[in-house]
Amino acid sequence: MNRKLTQTVIMGVCCMLFLGACSSLSSESRERLSFNDGWLFSLADDSLAARPEFVDSGWRKLNLPHDWAIEGDFSQDNPSGTGGGALPGGVGWYRKTFVAENKDKGKHFRIEFDGVYMNSEVFINGTCLGKRPYGYISFSYDLTPYLKWGEKNVIAVRVDNAEQPNSRWYSGCGIYRNVWLLKTGDVCVAEWGTYVTTAKVDGQGASLNLVTTLENTGKENADVTVRSVLKDAEGKEVAQVESPANVVAEKSVKIAQKLQVTSPQLWDVEHPYLYSLVTEVMEGGQCVDRYITPVGIRTFSFDATKGFVLNGKPTKINGVCMHHDLGCLGAAVNVRAMERQLQMLKEMGCNGIRCSHNPPAPEWLDLCDRMGFIVMDEAFDMWRKKKTAYDYSLYFNEWHERDLHDFILRDRNHPSVFMWSIGNEVLEQWSDAQADTLSLEEANLILNFGHSADMLAKEGEVSVNSLLTKKLADFVKALDPTRPVTAGCNEPNPANHLFRSEALDIIGYNYHNVNIPDVPRNFPGKPFIITESNSALMTRGYYRMPSDEMFIWPERWDKPFYDATFACSSYDNCHAPWGNTHEENLLLTKKNDFISGQYVWTGFDYIGEPTPYGWPARSSYFGIIDLAGFPKDVYYLYQSEWSNKQVLHLFPHWNWTAGQDVDMWCYYNQADEVELFVNGKSQGVKAKDENHLHVVWRVKYEPGSVKVVARKDGKVVGEKEIRTAGEPKKIRLTPDRNTLNADGKDLSFVTVEIVDAEGNLCPLADNLVHFEVEGNLFIAGVDNGSQTSMERFKDNKRKAFNGKCLVVLQNAGKAGAARLKAVAEGLEDAVVEIVSE
Repeated sequence: MNRKLTQTVIMGVCCMLFLGACSSLSSESRERLSFNDGWLFSLADDSLAARPEFVDSGWRKLNLPHDWAIEGDFSQDNPSGTGGGALPGGVGWYRKTFVAENKDKGKHFRIEFDGVYMNSEVFINGTCLGKRPYGYISFSYDLTPYLKWGEKNVIAVRVDNAEQPNSRWYSGCGIYRNVWLLKTGDVCVAEWGTYVTTAKVDGQGASLNLVTTLENTGKENADVTVRSVLKDAEGKEVAQVESPANVVAEKSVKIAQKLQVTSPQLWDVEHPYLYSLVTEVMEGGQCVDRYITPVGIRTFSFDATKGFVLNGKPTKINGVCMHHDLGCLGAAVNVRAMERQLQMLKEMGCNGIRCSHNPPAPEWLDLCDRMGFIVMDEAFDMWRKKKTAYDYSLYFNEWHERDLHDFILRDRNHPSVFMWSIGNEVLEQWSDAQADTLSLEEANLILNFGHSADMLAKEGEVSVNSLLTKKLADFVKALDPTRPVTAGCNEPNPANHLFRSEALDIIGYNYHNVNIPDVPRNFPGKPFIITESNSALMTRGYYRMPSDEMFIWPERWDKPFYDATFACSSYDNCHAPWGNTHEENLLLTKKNDFISGQYVWTGFDYIGEPTPYGWPARSSYFGIIDLAGFPKDVYYLYQSEWSNKQVLHLFPHWNWTAGQDVDMWCYYNQADEVELFVNGKSQGVKAKDENHLHVVWRVKYEPGSVKVVARKDGKVVGEKEIRTAGEPKKIRLTPDRNTLNADGKDLSFVTVEIVDAEGNLCPLADNLVHFEVEGNLFIAGVDNGSQTSMERFKDNKRKAFNGKCLVVLQNAGKAGAARLKAVAEGLEDAVVEIVSE
């Protein structure tokens, strides 16, 4: 590796894979069918459940995706601990019966699992198809040799998440992602079998390189034609190429092709334009397989001086880290729930997502492709050294190559993926790990490195951790040389074993702002990104004054912490000792061109890891948006800096004790100055400067109203007023969507607010609200954003937290109107109607 490298330049077209049935094709063509419905489930272990004759009539009927942990009770006795959300684990079995129809005889059947947490074992008619320990990896099995044609077949899946803790955050339990049944003919495009890259993009257009992997599961050789057609977003053909191929029986072959695209529309974060690559396999004049790959054309580079450049334009990565849970829905995948999260982040001005710290659901990347996010796709949270007692380190040596291979092949065609992360804060990074210095022969033997590592050897010895880093990075680049490799490191020392390997294309720091100015000197020629920033702590609607006092909690990461409030201030004056305020990192990134951007920890609160607290806290305080999806005040700081939307946000609320000193903060943009008024009396004019992204007034509270007025060039451009709320009087219901798809999956997130007679939010209200649903909807979950609430997520009631709670309604698979009624003692009822069609 040349340490004088001035930049890592990647010019690539990437694409997301969509494997779908097409009714216009012949009977031999591919069908990919949802296999989610009609399962039976038991939260118990019984080895006989793998047998087809097993009696499962007493089991629970359900549809996938499913997370059994989110249905449980919070308890400090649950072995997951508060780090894992204090929810139950265990062993569960799933069974599904289906008929392989005689008309399909001769086709090949595969079952595809997007993710099962964890230690899954899959059986067909009593035969074990295989095991996969990693709970975040996608995998599939061939069913064909074991099928009974024209008869019932039984799929059984054992899921073992009993040994805990095995994660530092909430993992969920069960078949929590989608399952598919794939039918193909003998000759077809292999799993994740297309790969599209760009040779160049210039004034003449874009030159695309295509590699299609065909497999022949039949007993005879086949002569076929591979026809690749690129279509624009309107379905118009823009380029086509055909190539002959001979596919040997029971073998696979790679077919290389080129396409030239005239005047291509480029994919970027503001206009994520997608083409469609239609790959058709023709045999004897018939289409025997058809595979559709949406394609995004873009060029990008990471530069040691300029930062990140997208399509020739310097672009800051304004990103957030995201765990995979969906709040009260748990880990069970729902596309609408994920879309809502990304829409809220996009509205904030966010343009980047770090998939922390594991492969995401495929649908998450599909959404990022369509919505325009710069994704850091991450493989592992640990390697050989464990972070919790039963985590992936137990399986790393045996499984990391297979899992990494499947991860890269699955995701390497997504235009939203711009870099691979091979690890997060892995313990192998630490420079004082002297015990890991081995002879080169010993290191290669342990790691099965497979090729020379002489460049890492010094006096006959090598760091096994540097060698492992290089092995993983080389493994990734062999599968996808178009993207850089990085890792999230929390040791900034250049002696960090990951850095010493010289295998990382981008230096990534988690935190350590004080060391960031030294990056250009310590890592000459290396691009840099803040892979994780802030760890600021906030409870929505809670404010600790004075706001200019900083609360750094806990004292150390490993030291227990207690505060009677179990709450963290939303003034941006509370953060973990390894972190910083939101404002500090915004300024740091803004003022330094060499910083490609940052991924804030985190976009949303998530279940588990309730730093700085232990029990009874059970979810995080890190999010810019709380667990229920309600923005915290700092959301508007980011919106004022990252977006072009006009922002004028005044906080906190205006319900205090008479005469109390209250710090009123304001985030704003597109204005020169702001003036605060308390009951019509000016409290002074304020303006931001280059070192401050907010203004603050310390005023005496008196009931009435507080108002901020924004001016530009002396003219009023915005006003925001907050009134003192009276006693709670009624409930206000606000659905995010009043019309749903009648597909059995679509959701409406209904905000529930406790308001006074004039409609002002009661900022301290905690009324218990009961929900009644009539019609074709059911309650999928309830929440209020409180990190310490022990109320169940699956219920028909919820207490308000600081004036708000949430009820999530799901379509039951039928069209028509439905009615939600909210009732609370002493308050006027509220009703809202939602239509499914």
